[in-house]
This record gives sequence, structure tokens and C-alpha cells, in this order.
Amino acid sequence: MITSAQMRAARALLGIDQRRLAELSGVSLPTIQRMEASQGHVRGVVGSLTKIVTALEAAGIELIGNEQISQAKGRGVRLKESEP
Repeated sequence: MITSAQMRAARALLGIDQRRLAELSGVSLPTIQRMEASQGHVRGVVGSLTKIVTALEAAGIELIGNEQISQAKGRGVRLKESEP
């Protein structure tokens, strides 16, 4: 659904800290911290993940998955595929 790197990058693009994301999403600060400290895809309660994604999207973030085309205009960041 979302990776820890995407969460950190989304916050950076919005210029908000973990505490503000917790407020916007209605998810506890320790949950945000745990999710962002994980490796790869964030694991957690689906309801909490959904609240975070919804809050980020409402704030203007478009989350782009692997091989997915961006649907919106504007600037963004995407990781290049690593070379073997």
C-alpha cells in the first residue's frame, strides 16, 4: 500500500513533521514513528494505513506505485529502478 520511504518523502514534500501527520490522520504519533522506521512496505492495521494515505492525499500528495503512471500534474519524486 505505502512504503516507509514514501511516508517520509510525502511528509518532506508537505513540510510537516511526524506529529502533524499524526494530527492530520488521527493516528497516534508512536504508530507513525513505528511505520516510518520499518523497512519496505509499511505493516500495520489496515484502518490506520488507510487514514494516513487519505490524509496525505487530502494534503496534496499523490502516491505512485511501481510501474504506475502519475495521473496528476505537478512536481514529484520517484526512485529510479536500481541497476544490477
